[in-house]
Formats: sequence, structure tokens, C-alpha cells
Amino acid sequence: MKGSTKFIIEIGPLLTFFIANSIWGIFGATMVLMVVMPTAMLASWKLQGKISPTLWLSAFLVLVMGGITLYFNDERFIKIKPTILYGFFSLLLFYGMWRKKPFLQYIFDQAMPPLSERGWYLLTRNWAYFLMFKVFLNEAVWRNVSTDTWVAVKVFGFTTITFIFFFAQIPMIMRHALEPVANDNDKLEKKDK
Repeated sequence: MKGSTKFIIEIGPLLTFFIANSIWGIFGATMVLMVVMPTAMLASWKLQGKISPTLWLSAFLVLVMGGITLYFNDERFIKIKPTILYGFFSLLLFYGMWRKKPFLQYIFDQAMPPLSERGWYLLTRNWAYFLMFKVFLNEAVWRNVSTDTWVAVKVFGFTTITFIFFFAQIPMIMRHALEPVANDNDKLEKKDK
């Protein structure tokens, strides 16, 4: 339940943004997103007992960039919010690598099997480059397609490539896991014994 709750809390605002955009356009969707993000934070706090750093930063950027979007009546500001978010985390991960501190370990620690130092380095490196790729992808998409297409790509395209990227990391994670990764059936069998 905990993993699915986290997923719903993270994907819910994106889906709401997509639906609101199809009904009220980008400015209405921006207003809705500005309400939904604090709601997602509250749900995270109530259901998980914490708010992830990613959700904090994303909500902050939605409120700031959304407010600027509405104030200036200029959709470019909400469109560069993902660029800023991805860029910030990519640079943070690169900085951590330079300092020999895999920040990704602190973010994913509870959700991942324990990894070797090399495993955390590789995972951090891969995510840093992937997030930088998404920076350039977001910039290319919002500058070259309609707003409705950008919203669809942001919600469905970026989510899909993130899932593909995540699953592509599994073999590397398994190679560098310090303990064998047990599946749920193994865990149930051990409990029964």
C-alpha cells in the first residue's frame, strides 16, 4: 500500500493538471495545480507521515512559477517549471558525486535494497544524466509544440520514459545489491516458517 500511495500522490497532480487543461486551458490548469499540490503534500503527510524532498520542491516551484504564470498571464513560466526541477536535482546529484556523497542514497534508501558504494555511484550518475536529458527534452518540447501537446507529453510522455528508465536500472541495481533481492513470495514463505 505504501508504494501505491506514494505513486498516487505523485501522479495525481499531473493527471489533474492534464484534465484541467483539457477543460479550462493552461491558466485554469495552473490554478488547479496550485491547489492540488498542497493537497498532495497534506495527503502525503497524513498517509505516509512525511513529505518527500521532491514533493516539497515541486510544490514550491508550482506555487512560485504558477503564481508568476497567472500574474503575467504568460504560460512560459509554468512550462519551465519542470526544467528547473529536473535541472536542480541533476545538478544536486552531480555535486554529490563530486563530493563523493551519493545523495540518491538518502532519497531512495528505504525504497531500494542496500547497494554497494559502486552501485550507489552508478545509480546516482545514471539519474543525474537522465534528469539532465529531461531538462533538454522539456525545453525542446515546450518551445516547439502547442501547449496542449506539451501538457500531454509532460504528463504521459515524461512519466513513461521515467518508468522505462527506472526499470532499465534494475539489472544494475541487482548486480550491486549487498543482499540478494527477495521477491514478495520469498518473504511470505519465510514468515510462514
